[in-house]
Amino acid sequence: MAEQVLALLEPAPGRCYADATLGDGGFSQLLLEASAPSGRVLAVDWDEDAVARARPRLAAFGDRGTLMRSSFEKLPELLEDRGWSAGVDGVVMDLGVSSYQLTESQRGFSFTRDGPLDMRMDRRRAESAADLVNTRSEKELARILYEYGEERGARRVARRIVEMRRAAPLATTADLRRAVLAAGIQGRPGHDPATRSFQAFRIAVNDELGTLERFLENGWKCLRPRGRLAVLAYHSLEDRLVKRAFRRWAASCICPPQTPVCACSWTQKARLLTKRPLRASAEEVAGNPRSRSARLRCVERI
Repeated sequence: MAEQVLALLEPAPGRCYADATLGDGGFSQLLLEASAPSGRVLAVDWDEDAVARARPRLAAFGDRGTLMRSSFEKLPELLEDRGWSAGVDGVVMDLGVSSYQLTESQRGFSFTRDGPLDMRMDRRRAESAADLVNTRSEKELARILYEYGEERGARRVARRIVEMRRAAPLATTADLRRAVLAAGIQGRPGHDPATRSFQAFRIAVNDELGTLERFLENGWKCLRPRGRLAVLAYHSLEDRLVKRAFRRWAASCICPPQTPVCACSWTQKARLLTKRPLRASAEEVAGNPRSRSARLRCVERI
């Protein structure tokens, strides 16, 4: 949804931007091109492989592009360290797992390619997916599967994982997929039965929702007045957090509805540019099937 993102952020020369989820560097490159010759971009990712892959792609832009390995929840601090404490003119966040992470079997995200059961986006994290599935209780595994994967068969999958690990620890993505299939899970049309389970454990390993919540608490502070934040979410859990935060930022009062007189001292921080999420066109979905679940929302700081 590159065209929609650029239309919302309106990059221009002399302005500063942040790509909070660098990935393959696509959005950073587009922002640098659209803001030439003097626009600048701070690109952030907690995956060291992403930073290494994107560096050659952005090298042609010289010091207009800065790459850093960090989590987007630290973006306010990173901007201040760079001397951009007043905020930036635009931020793009492309949440979730990247195409590279899905296709690189050694990263352990894919249920179609066998590899180590890792799933850590930041490999400095201590706990991998293998650690999680082999040590957590059946009750805790079921909770993770239900809350983060919205898997209706969460208890069955958790029970099967515990039964299988008694014989031998689950060490590969193929092991986990076999546990899901053995639990009799039926995938939605066009989706592998293991999709929800892999999503759940990936979110748990990386604390993805917690990281997003912490950023959204005061994320508007990263923006200059009239600066814009565009977020691409890929499942309802992410999108719900973004929607609620944006509505909160756009509200003039956040008191409970039953409060007779406003006592919150809250002031409106932003205005909604997308009252409903934008979706990928049929043409884009045909060329990029992963975009079918993308939901794009944007706000502008007032």
